Amino acid sequence: MRTPESLTALLPHKRLAALLEGFGRTRVAVIGDFFLDRYLVTDPALTEPSLETGLQARAVVARRSSPGHAGTVTNNLGALGVGTIYALGYTGDDGEGYELRRALKASGVDITYLSVSPDVVTGTYVKPTVLSPTGIERELERLDIKNRHPLPAALEADMIRALERIVAPDAAQVDAVVVADQVEERNHGAITDAVRDALCRLARERTDLVWFVDSRRRIGEYRHVQLKPNRTEALTAAGEAAPAGDADDVAQALGVARLLAGRTERNVFLTLSEAGMLVVRPKGDATHVPAVPLQGPIDPTGAGDSATAGIVPSLALGATPEEAACVGALISGITVRQLGTTGTARPEMVLAAHATLCQG
Repeated sequence: MRTPESLTALLPHKRLAALLEGFGRTRVAVIGDFFLDRYLVTDPALTEPSLETGLQARAVVARRSSPGHAGTVTNNLGALGVGTIYALGYTGDDGEGYELRRALKASGVDITYLSVSPDVVTGTYVKPTVLSPTGIERELERLDIKNRHPLPAALEADMIRALERIVAPDAAQVDAVVVADQVEERNHGAITDAVRDALCRLARERTDLVWFVDSRRRIGEYRHVQLKPNRTEALTAAGEAAPAGDADDVAQALGVARLLAGRTERNVFLTLSEAGMLVVRPKGDATHVPAVPLQGPIDPTGAGDSATAGIVPSLALGATPEEAACVGALISGITVRQLGTTGTARPEMVLAAHATLCQG
């Protein structure tokens, strides 16, 4: 395994600048589970007992919403200046769906292929927070709204048709497809078994496009696509074939990544949290890309999605897997320092972070 001395040794500053400058020419579709993240900020100083129940009534002093799950990827793609971003999926015909679609459009996302149906609810994470005297928010127990039944067949068919249209050889509208497969219950989210089969079939046929998958539960069921699992997801996908070793062992993670790369016949980007990322090519060649050194408090929510947003357009521009992983590592190193929100990074922030590493 190749272990370079630093991230900057793999990705010189001029090369990074050239890639970021090219992001505006790339076209990326994100297919998957689009949720609404709704934050309710409460001030404990204003809490009072309810006259009806005697329970404490928290006073909401601020509200904010943003696209979540697959929407976190599109948020980051937009912040990085990617030229065209498509959302493929669905929302319910409800208030949360209206709010989500409006937020996606406001961030520059084309929602032509985002179906609206009265037969589903819009996945929503309601996140109450408590405001401290210093202005720092602490998140309370989350309230989840999501579909508790299998996806209707009509929506499944809509997504497959949209996918086939957007990657059609005679009129392809994208350079890359990101799969955000986040719902844990099988066939309850956007990426059903049938949609996954269609994705793998199209990826096998359209090798000129970048196909990139992040899947919480079923990363091992994909073929002919590039994978980005974390350590736990990779070990689960490998199952009994996983090499023996401690769960924190980089050597074990390398063995699992090689196993997955061999199965899918594409690159694997295995994230290792503060240990960085392993990039493994189909024939087993591997590079350990270090993480950006961090100090102080961090919020890892959405870090993987922000890394994806850097990796995919880089690959679409012809970057090596190792270069693309460095871009992803730089971006996630920025977003995890944005507390109380699912962060994003702009190109100038990425360049500044890299310059700091060069000086270190």
